[in-house]
Formats: sequence, structure tokens, C-alpha cells
Amino acid sequence: MNNLWWTALPVLLLPLWWHRQKRERVKAAPLATARFLPRADPQQLRVWRWTDRLLLLVRCLLLVALIALLAGLTLAWRGDSVLVVPGTDAAWLANQVADAGYTGARRIDLPDGDAFGWLAAHEREWKAGARLLVAGKLAMPAVQPRFRHRVELRSAAPEFPHPDHHIAVVSKDAAAWRALFGALDGRYLVSDTPSARSELIVWDLPDAPPASLRAPLWWIADESAFPELRNGRSVDGMRYADSARGRLWRVAPPTDADAARALFDTWQRLHLAPLAFPAPSMVLPAAPSAPIGPGGGLRAQLLMALAALFAAERLLAHASRR
Repeated sequence: MNNLWWTALPVLLLPLWWHRQKRERVKAAPLATARFLPRADPQQLRVWRWTDRLLLLVRCLLLVALIALLAGLTLAWRGDSVLVVPGTDAAWLANQVADAGYTGARRIDLPDGDAFGWLAAHEREWKAGARLLVAGKLAMPAVQPRFRHRVELRSAAPEFPHPDHHIAVVSKDAAAWRALFGALDGRYLVSDTPSARSELIVWDLPDAPPASLRAPLWWIADESAFPELRNGRSVDGMRYADSARGRLWRVAPPTDADAARALFDTWQRLHLAPLAFPAPSMVLPAAPSAPIGPGGGLRAQLLMALAALFAAERLLAHASRR
């Protein structure tokens, strides 16, 4: 549908007509007091000044750039390409490129790990029959991506990350809290002394913690030492507040398995980021009906040209009125 904007090209006739109409500089009109003078035909002078011609050219270029921007002008100039995710091993990449038959293809180093997003934004730049190979550590999106070109994925799928979470429990009933984290999968290192590595501090004492103690998240079972929680907000039946020590959650010690599971699920959903699922190696067939992005570098260049032409048009229009 964007190509229909090219039908607006006849609008270029408007500045031509307008500039031509402005060319009449001298007009003659009959005067009653000059009836005894010899009759003279009215004289008209058409002057084409360089400023007017340059202004006309700039206005025409401005309209052409605007129409090209609305029409989504992008020249398909790329051929077979290999898109490389940052951090990909060079030896592994060379083997994958040779095995897939992309030895003579052009290599493109992606700016970040979002290969699918970058390809969707720049897909207009590839020719119709171009082949694409995406290689490296790829994170699989929630929905399988669709492109108008055939895309082959060679994924250096890493093992699932297993980060260790350092947790400090400061409580009179530390054994119950330790049992909660011990029932998980062993990635939670529980200690009785908070440190700089503690991601979570469980505070179940009426005494206030040291002012220098910091942590991204606090579970507060006894809020008498944290007055910030009195005016805290509520979400999912849990009050929370942000303080200089970190984010505070008012939680009750779990008394059964269901309460412990609900507390753990809330922690995972609201505080910890989801782990990326590595994409497997596969071939994404061409989907002619897939949406296509507006284009990459050429669109940005058109925007800069449009801004420059608009500024030049305003300057020349001001100069022509002086």
C-alpha cells in the first residue's frame, strides 16, 4: 500500500505553476488623467531570478523526498549474507558457513544479540532471491519469526544458565527459611550474614539493620524496623516500598507448601528476569505475506535530507521576499 504514494508525484506541478504565476513584475493600467497622451500597450516583464529558480528546485526536491519517505523507498541491493551475532566463535562460524554453503556470502556483524529484530527492520534491503544465514547464540522469541526471505539459523545454543542467588536470612527462625530455599533446586546459597553479594535479605527481627547495608530486595517479616512500609503500595496482597536500602516487601513467613510456593512464584514473576530460551538450529521458510519493516539506512538518510531541504526552503523563501 505504501507504493500508492508515488501516484502523488503530479503534485510537483503545483510549485511550477505557482512560481510561473509570480513572474509578472510590471503591470500597466489606464489612467483618466492621461487620456490626451498617446495610447500605449501594457508591458509585462517576466524575470527569472536565480533565487527563484533555486527555490523552485528545492521545493520540488522537498516534495519528492517526502513522497519517497511515505512510499517507503528502499533499494534492494544486498545478496546472500551471513548475519553474525556478537560473541560468536570464529572457528565454529567458519565451519557453519562452509557446511551451509555460504562461503562467498557477505558477512554482516550485528550490533547486538537481537538478530530477528534487526533482520525484520532491514529485510527490505535484500533482493528477492537472496539467501540469509544467521549464526551465533540466538534467543528464541515467544512466537516463531516470519520473514519474506528464506532464513537459515545455525545456533550455537549454550547450556541453560544456572546463576547462583546469594540469600541472607536474619531471623529468629532461620531454620524455617532455610528449609524454604533448600526445597528448591540448589541454586540458592543461604547464609546468616548479609554481604555485598546478597541479592535477597530476609529480615525477621524488630531491630533495624545497619544503615550501610544494601540489597536489591528485602523480605520483611517484622516491619517495626522499617517505617517506609506503613505507607507502602499493595500488589497481589503484598505491600512494598522503595527505600535507600533497596526494595522492601512485607511478607509473612510461609506456614505450608502452598504459601511457600505462592511466595516463590511472586518473587520469580515480579523481581527476577525470565531466562532466555536458546533458539535451535532450523530453517525458516519464506513467508510472502509476512510483514516487512520500513527499511534501515536509506530511511534515515531520507529523514536527514528532508530536514535539510526544509531548512534550505525556508531560507530561500525569506531571501526571495527581500
